[in-house]
Amino acid sequence: MHISAKADYATRALLELAREPDRPLTCEAIASSQGVPFRFLKSVVGELRRAGLVRSQRGCEGGYWLGGRAEEITLLDVTRAVDGELLTLRGEPLDGLDYPGAATGLPDVYRRIEADASAVLRGVTLASLLSSDARERQPGRSAA
Repeated sequence: MHISAKADYATRALLELAREPDRPLTCEAIASSQGVPFRFLKSVVGELRRAGLVRSQRGCEGGYWLGGRAEEITLLDVTRAVDGELLTLRGEPLDGLDYPGAATGLPDVYRRIEADASAVLRGVTLASLLSSDARERQPGRSAA
């Protein structure tokens, strides 16, 4: 399975926004904090805005906020917002995939992989990632 740079940057941007929910953040601030290319991030944030995962405000008091609650935004939401289908074969969705002969069972394996990956990503919210980060940073705890 391939995790795109868009999905990675989108998730990291949303985590920055979730960590600072009371104030807007600029793309420049997010890019600097996460060490990601500003121009690429700007385009990714535009896709997140169109998907409703972020909201924006222009002006000197402007920037970006989460478009929903961190407890409700999952990694599956983020991935689908920027990449579309979770798993494709040569760029095509797996829905109508059908092979003849000895390879008849292979499309079902691909669909199970997609279902399992979807389940994992659906089970991880931005809030859960932030709370696990906070637990790891507590004094006396070592990061594994």
